[in-house]
Amino acid sequence: MSDPLLIVEDDSVLAKRLEHALQKRGFAPIVANSCAAAKTAIAGGDVTHALIDLRLADGSGLDLVPLIRARTPSAKIVILTGYGNIATAVAAIKSGAVDYLAKPAEPDAIEAALRHAGSPLPPPPEAPMSAERVKWEHIQRVYYQCGGNISETARKLNMHRRSLQRILQKYAPQEQNPS
Repeated sequence: MSDPLLIVEDDSVLAKRLEHALQKRGFAPIVANSCAAAKTAIAGGDVTHALIDLRLADGSGLDLVPLIRARTPSAKIVILTGYGNIATAVAAIKSGAVDYLAKPAEPDAIEAALRHAGSPLPPPPEAPMSAERVKWEHIQRVYYQCGGNISETARKLNMHRRSLQRILQKYAPQEQNPS
């Protein structure tokens, strides 16, 4: 018997790929493309597993975690996001998610997170973020929290405004593949 899996993803192409990949791995996916559709799916059935995008057009995926937990306390919930940062990762885990993955995540990594048996810590990543990437993610988070205000972000980070502008104009540091 397949495990019921709620996939909450507003990118329809990615949602279809996730649905197909996880169906092949023994899940019975139900796809919702918004918080409203996810709330309907949560109210309508027993969700034992959930893969939730953090940023949705009509709200935050983090708001869905307590709703699933209230209905099914043992549910395995994984947050999947393209806007990963430490603050939202901590918030996701505190709200009841078992894992937090950055996009693009491999189907095998998603399955491993969803089938996580409840040990205190998930296995360490095979390729952790570099120090440069962590720094870049932190600057992006503070910039976002400051509403995109360069001057306020520079003050909070205690750095020169022009230096911050140069950093923000660059792309995220590329991760090196382990050999």
